[in-house]
Amino acid sequence: MATAMGIGRFIYTPILPPMVEGLGLTKGEAGLIASANFLGYLVGALAAASPALPGSARKWLIGALAVSAGTTGLMGSVDSLPVFLTLRFAGGGASAFVLVFSSLLVLEGLGAAGRSGLSALHFGGVGVGIAVSAILTWAIADMGGGWRWMWYAGGLFSLVTVLVVALLVAEGTESRPAAAGGPDGAERMRIMPLAVAYGLFGFGYVITATFIVAIVRGSRESAALEPFVWLVVGLAAIPSVAVWAFLGRRFGVIRAFAAACVVEAVGVVASVLWISVSGVLVAAVFLGGTFMGITALGLMAARGLSGAHPRRALAIMTAAFGLGQVIGPIVAGYGFDLTGSFVWPSLLAAAALGASAFLAASMVERVR
Repeated sequence: MATAMGIGRFIYTPILPPMVEGLGLTKGEAGLIASANFLGYLVGALAAASPALPGSARKWLIGALAVSAGTTGLMGSVDSLPVFLTLRFAGGGASAFVLVFSSLLVLEGLGAAGRSGLSALHFGGVGVGIAVSAILTWAIADMGGGWRWMWYAGGLFSLVTVLVVALLVAEGTESRPAAAGGPDGAERMRIMPLAVAYGLFGFGYVITATFIVAIVRGSRESAALEPFVWLVVGLAAIPSVAVWAFLGRRFGVIRAFAAACVVEAVGVVASVLWISVSGVLVAAVFLGGTFMGITALGLMAARGLSGAHPRRALAIMTAAFGLGQVIGPIVAGYGFDLTGSFVWPSLLAAAALGASAFLAASMVERVR
């Protein structure tokens, strides 16, 4: 999770500002590169969820990690926008495969050992990877290396972890999930408001998650925090799933989902309207402290609504979330090109999070 999600998927955020400057990219083109990765994630997640996929989970996991490492490193060796889009699409698909198959293996293993409560540590790996990506890019910049060397460092680190996983994950520990039929009309109707809320969340979080370092770099008041803001996001993300899962058990999953969306919306607004060191730190903590928690809570709620067909319900949620992620960076990038700032795209993202919270709150009586 740390490698494929935290680095393979999110290292683009701290690399984006020097890469844009070095290549003369517009923010719209930078947004397209981000969206290509998220489109790959959407396609990969739906493919990985297919019960007809041949082969063992371990082989898919190691193969996807290798693709993630390779596509990450290769980003530093090219200059063409179409090649960037292709590499990021492939890397996004690989990250989705790693998410699906690492979760299958880890959660199954924890369940067999009677340690299911440790599952939050698995998802906390995303925050660890984000923190590592922040440290790697800062170290390269401090040594005078440019954006290309940042990609190379991320790819090399990822390659090392492929070897570690290959040594630690034994063959034959996994099982293939059984195929499931499709949900009936009533089940689809139950899940659709939650899927819409999940898609709005995907749109709402991804703009800040993609451009927060660029936002900080462009602000005179907070530019000094550029090397640290992504690290703060990662550190806040590490315990977030455990915290929000606890709140979900205490107050109900859907209430926790709605509350987390509101908290994240505050962080998104702070990133563009609270122009100070304090505002940047609030934005980073609120973003890192919520986005993985909301992701987990949304899937938990969907499972509770899914009846006899949880796999199809999770696929619907993944599709909605992926669509929101694909649209967000494009809107933000071209919105910046038109207005000269990320203010209006970020406020639109905050409004989407507010709408997601409202939709979720309207479902409180149906989801426990």
